[in-house]
Amino acid sequence: MNLAGAGNPLSRSDGALIAHMLLREALPREAEDHLRQAGLLYHVDAVAEKHLHEAQALAPGHAAVLIGLYRFYFYKGRLAEALEVAKLCISKAAHENGLVDDWRRVSAGEAAFDCYENILPRFYLFSLKAYAYLQMRLGNLDEGRAAASKLVELDPTDKIGARVLLDVLQRMELDDDD
Repeated sequence: MNLAGAGNPLSRSDGALIAHMLLREALPREAEDHLRQAGLLYHVDAVAEKHLHEAQALAPGHAAVLIGLYRFYFYKGRLAEALEVAKLCISKAAHENGLVDDWRRVSAGEAAFDCYENILPRFYLFSLKAYAYLQMRLGNLDEGRAAASKLVELDPTDKIGARVLLDVLQRMELDDDD
């Protein structure tokens, strides 16, 4: 069973929506220009990455920059680096939602995770899903399972789609038993 088919948990459309709507803080124009250049020059890895790091220097911790970095690393197959950015996204989203940094200690009652009109909980959930997915892709199945299970706890109606990750893990285990 291949996890690659489960898709990018923070897709281009989700990331764009979240980055566009998410934060109260404005993205400096120069940082926005660097993000735009990174997108235009995506095919030139070193140049695109340099623009992303310039944007990060100008707007450290800004969700739009983090999402840009995450997507760059993810789509370039640099999954360990994407995982590090996913961790930063979880931390940023936890802070923005008034939650503790450790996702293991967050309970469904602490935030209105079922209120999807509010973009902040969505950013948290999508970031945690990215973390779970990347852990699984990198072979850290127990950590991926724990994060996906936490997602199901936080999002019992599964609007974020965490159950698919748990289903993939279950199929992987069944394949191993055969």
